[in-house]
Amino acid sequence: MKKIFSLVMVLFFIAAVVAGCGQKAAESSGTNTSEQAAQNEQSQTDESANATVDDSLERVKKAGKITIGIDDAFPPLEFRDEKNQLVGYDIDLAREAARRLGVEAEWIPTDWNGVILALNSKKFDIIWSGMSMTAERAKQVDFSPAYLNEAQVVVVRAGDDSIKTQEDLKGKIVGTQLGSTSEEAAKKIEGLKELKKYSKFTEAFLDLANNRTQAIVVDELVGRYYMTKRPNEFKVAFPLVKEPIGIAFRKEDKALRKALVKVLEEMKQDGTMAQISKKWFGEDISTLEDVKF
Repeated sequence: MKKIFSLVMVLFFIAAVVAGCGQKAAESSGTNTSEQAAQNEQSQTDESANATVDDSLERVKKAGKITIGIDDAFPPLEFRDEKNQLVGYDIDLAREAARRLGVEAEWIPTDWNGVILALNSKKFDIIWSGMSMTAERAKQVDFSPAYLNEAQVVVVRAGDDSIKTQEDLKGKIVGTQLGSTSEEAAKKIEGLKELKKYSKFTEAFLDLANNRTQAIVVDELVGRYYMTKRPNEFKVAFPLVKEPIGIAFRKEDKALRKALVKVLEEMKQDGTMAQISKKWFGEDISTLEDVKF
């Protein structure tokens, strides 16, 4: 019996040792697994941080230029003169802003109907082309502070006194530019016979002059510029809606936006914006105001 008892005790001791070793191994394995999980999580965090690094300003400076999407038939903000050179209020502002950033400005004429898609597809760095700031557009891009405030207006032929209110547009053919906020404003006019859409405002004014439309909806600054170039031919009948104008950036390009806004603030403070405004509008109508959506 003593031998049997001794044998049982030996077996029990061996089992206890084995169980203890197994528990330590499991604890060790659990510790290693926990440490590995923590390391993997940190690695993923580092990779995510690297993936979201904002190199937008560095990229522009390295390229030595900032590329700008524009509508090149949008006077007096951007258009071509008799020598086919780009001129205008936005052109002068952008050229000076680029100089202060230490780069050149390069303009890329773009179909306005797809200009935001082109920006987000990285066809150019920014849109600086009299872009009206709207809540819908702000879902797709980030804006600078508004550097101009304007309105959408209804323009008619100078001798036409039949259109003075929105009610007078019922049954009329009205023109506007495709993809613009002028089009959005025009769509809200009830009772139109037809809303004709053009790729350029120049085409809309031509049809209005030739009596193919009875009115057009256009940005106020553009409309008034055309009226100065063709005096006594057109007039503003009434305003539809007021709109701020800003520069559009891709949402991830925070560094570029910050740098360019800082330059605009300097240009506003030292009078450069006022000087350029007086050149194109005869007075200082520039501003620099944050817009909330």
